[in-house]
Amino acid sequence: NLMVCTYLPLYSTQVLFFGFGWLFFMRQLFKDYEVRHYVVQVVFSVTFAFSCTMFELIIFEILGALSSSSRYFHWKLNLYVILLVLIFVVPFYIGYFVVSNIRLLQRQRLLFACMVWFTFMYFFWKLGDPFPILSPKHGILSIEQLISRVGVIGVTLMALLSGFGAVNCPYTYMSYFLRNVTDSDILALERRLLQTMDMIVSKKKRIAMTRRQMYQRGEDQNKQTGFWGMIKSVTSTQTGSENLSLVQQEVDALEELSRQLFLETVDLQATKERIEYSKTFQGKYFNFLGYFFSIYCVWKIFMATINIVFDRVGKTDPVTRGIEITVNYLGIQFDFFYAISSSKSSNVIVLVLAQIMGMYFVSSVLLMRMSMPLEYRSIVTEVLGELQFNFYHRWFDVIFLVSALSSILFLYLAHKQAPEKHMAL
Repeated sequence: NLMVCTYLPLYSTQVLFFGFGWLFFMRQLFKDYEVRHYVVQVVFSVTFAFSCTMFELIIFEILGALSSSSRYFHWKLNLYVILLVLIFVVPFYIGYFVVSNIRLLQRQRLLFACMVWFTFMYFFWKLGDPFPILSPKHGILSIEQLISRVGVIGVTLMALLSGFGAVNCPYTYMSYFLRNVTDSDILALERRLLQTMDMIVSKKKRIAMTRRQMYQRGEDQNKQTGFWGMIKSVTSTQTGSENLSLVQQEVDALEELSRQLFLETVDLQATKERIEYSKTFQGKYFNFLGYFFSIYCVWKIFMATINIVFDRVGKTDPVTRGIEITVNYLGIQFDFFYAISSSKSSNVIVLVLAQIMGMYFVSSVLLMRMSMPLEYRSIVTEVLGELQFNFYHRWFDVIFLVSALSSILFLYLAHKQAPEKHMAL
């Protein structure tokens, strides 16, 4: 009874985290899709539950909740489960669903999924060669060997997201970067799109009529006998085919143009909605946050540079991404999943998101350990083992700086070319 009372709070919160992950999966990620795979739902919810439990255990370390032996046991159990999911379960099912979408490989999809998983394991294990993360004192399946490699991938992803988020937040929220879009600009672009669609329809009608005439002419000429009838049939067929190929090339070019015009129309509509949104109270609030994030972004880049030059270890690495996530929940929707997903790719995308989420949370624990006071990090250090914690902080600063500077350059070029593109229309 004492053991049940000791472990009950943590188990009950894990059930709540699992249920929340399940509801998020059903209500947000897959709300527009009827195709739902039960295994994907379970894997995503388990990853979410044990990821959140790691942060709960950090809070328990600071508050001194539960006994030290109980916290140590749950740390071990939680890390082994999350590593099992991230290294064995999720990569296998990603390969399985990718292979399932290929018709030629569907009969032997289990075999090919195993081949994909072995390929992942090879590169995952070779990841330890160029980095100072190897620990020959421990076994192959020890926490140190596994979490060190997961940490490299997770810290890299975290730094990339943080660098891009630190730059993209002020660019997204500040009304200063909004382009001036009017209704006349949108109407002109829509008019050009409709004209392009009309040209496509007319040329496709021309192709259909030409093919019909060629078919009828071929039947008439087949009734003719003799040498000259054969020559006329061959020459007329070649001439018609050449004309059809030229018209088809024009149709392909127009269809590509129509796709570009459609994307630009959607972009202008989104920009106009942002302009209207910036005039509201919430829009002005986010505009103020944009200036705050601008200062924070400059400070973060400066501190990352100082840390790299003077070989210092930062103390607040996950803050940028944490603030961005918090602000996004206040009113900015994240539609990445809906933009690229479909009934065939959605399972793979959810599993990739689960993989990124799990690695992100594991890496956050590695980085947050340095921010914890010495008296609270003893069990975390004991569980994680002999890892090069300073390496992960330096690696974060390097990747963050590269990501932030690359994002600044990319957004600058995109913002500079966008007005000229629309003016040319």
